[in-house]
Amino acid sequence: MPKYMLMMNAPKNGWETFMSWPQETLRAHIAFMRSFGAKLAKAGELVSAEGLTPPSQAKIVRASQRGPSVTDGPFAETKEFLAGYWIVQVPTAERAYEIAAEASAAPGPDGPFNMPIEVREVASGPPEG
Repeated sequence: MPKYMLMMNAPKNGWETFMSWPQETLRAHIAFMRSFGAKLAKAGELVSAEGLTPPSQAKIVRASQRGPSVTDGPFAETKEFLAGYWIVQVPTAERAYEIAAEASAAPGPDGPFNMPIEVREVASGPPEG
């Protein structure tokens, strides 16, 4: 059965706004995400899910002759960042889209947040032989 990665991409300049939502709204959003993850796990569709730290904590790493070269990231021109993701294992892309739409409807300050969720099938690699 195929796996799909559902990625929450948030506006880089919106992170501070998200963290300053009214406490009641922020708690409702987090409760939704926890409940949503539990629902997917109970259905046997959840492979993994994680929220990520803000872009200010991101690092860019490159190989160098002196070992890893580590700089602050993401790149300055980045307008969005990966806020979190789910990996689901479902029979069809259509089911992955349904799950992504449900995640997009998480509570926000003015009703459903409607955050765009990017859906991509996890590549299984080239055919063997």
